[in-house]
Amino acid sequence: MDIVAGTAVAVLIFAVLGKVISLPFRIVWKLITNSVVGAIILWVVNLFGAGIEITFLRALIAGFFGIPGVVVLLIARLAGH
Repeated sequence: MDIVAGTAVAVLIFAVLGKVISLPFRIVWKLITNSVVGAIILWVVNLFGAGIEITFLRALIAGFFGIPGVVVLLIARLAGH
């Protein structure tokens, strides 16, 4: 009976540890995915002549905030920043 209880506790501990360890990887993966999507959005906007240089930070802003982020980048570009 002690072996069954010990095995159940071990499985529970490994499940919790797996969940805790996988969380940062999901956050990093989402950050990378959003950056790629942001770069694609900026590239499409640049097809219309916006002239925004695509950098990692700008792609991250566009990916994280979506369309409002692209609008802010456009306003900053038009303001000369």
